[in-house]
Amino acid sequence: MSVSAPHAMIEVEHLYRRYGQVLAVEDLTFRLEKGEVVGFLGPNGAGKTTTMRILAGYLPASKATRLSVAGFDVLRQSIEVRRRIGYLPESVPLYRELRVREMLRFHGRLHGMDRASLAKAIPRVLDRVGVLDRREQLVGNLSRGLRQRVGLAVALLPNPDVLILDEPTSGLDPLQRKEVRSLIGALAQDHTVLLSSHILAEIELICPRVIILDRGKLLADGTQRQLLHQLAGDQRIRLEAMCGSDVEAARRSLAALPGVASVVVGERVGIHQAFELRGEGDLREDVGALAMQKGWALRELSLTRATLEEVFSKLVLGELGTAASPALAPAPPAAQSAAQSGAQSAPTNLLQLALPDAKVPSDPGSKPGGAIYSLNPFDRGASRDLSKPVPRDPEPPSDPEGCDQ
Repeated sequence: MSVSAPHAMIEVEHLYRRYGQVLAVEDLTFRLEKGEVVGFLGPNGAGKTTTMRILAGYLPASKATRLSVAGFDVLRQSIEVRRRIGYLPESVPLYRELRVREMLRFHGRLHGMDRASLAKAIPRVLDRVGVLDRREQLVGNLSRGLRQRVGLAVALLPNPDVLILDEPTSGLDPLQRKEVRSLIGALAQDHTVLLSSHILAEIELICPRVIILDRGKLLADGTQRQLLHQLAGDQRIRLEAMCGSDVEAARRSLAALPGVASVVVGERVGIHQAFELRGEGDLREDVGALAMQKGWALRELSLTRATLEEVFSKLVLGELGTAASPALAPAPPAAQSAAQSGAQSAPTNLLQLALPDAKVPSDPGSKPGGAIYSLNPFDRGASRDLSKPVPRDPEPPSDPEGCDQ
């Protein structure tokens, strides 16, 4: 008997989200497996928060082929999805006039937890985030860092499979950021985590895998090692050596080493000459052996590794070609064609999600046949049943005006 493959914890296929004339998320496809910790990177307006809100059920998609959490459809099984998600928005929504334990009890009742379950769960999550001794304090009297911890406790209260954390260290001082970062690292051992942050050093420390967005589109998706290897180029070695007056001969000797792609002669500092070598892997051992053979006195022999910030900057600023990106984030041909044509022909009906069995064209502006699921209350009257699909008109209605920005 064949056994079906387990669902990914998060599956997003061909996701679009529109705000009026602005296409905030365009043909986004990615998936997270159980236990993964993934960093969501992108400049302001890249679509990170919009995507997170859609996954958490706070915001409907304009269109998607598939959108699921733990195997449950985000639209049609939203209650099941919300039971499995702990969501921490950038601005933590806490009632300042409540005590910490009262805040958690309130959220627990919203999750349908009974008194006995809450009596066990509240001390457990408060202790895990390090604010158990603050349970009787008013939320409004807590510092920003402590409120952030309470927000994490609220997200952890139902013991979710997935944690979606939007800028969890925003506005914190360096010490508070370090504490929250350590806490998230510990939480990642038991939960699938999708984390966005503008502080790339935090992503480097917490998230083995990175998804980079820009203007709603996927730029790269892979492990940090893959991104650095494929997008940042060769390793750089800096050498400062007393190699005599014939600098060109020294350069040729260095260039002849296996794995060396280029050697650039740098400045001369006193009796030491600087060189920068680029090539595959760590070349320091071979360079050191050559220096010993030639009798060069070394003042510096160091390896400069590319950083995630460097890769991010080059991708977003367009200094890198995009040819390497599809290799890191493979997508079906339909997705690539949709991404190419989406800028000219965006979805024309706001708040629509294609049913899984409907035909979804690669061009978001084309007119598919069959039924669509529309959450737009102005589509065919506010009295219709929003839980049922409707046939598409020959001419789809335009986006409603006045939608939230």
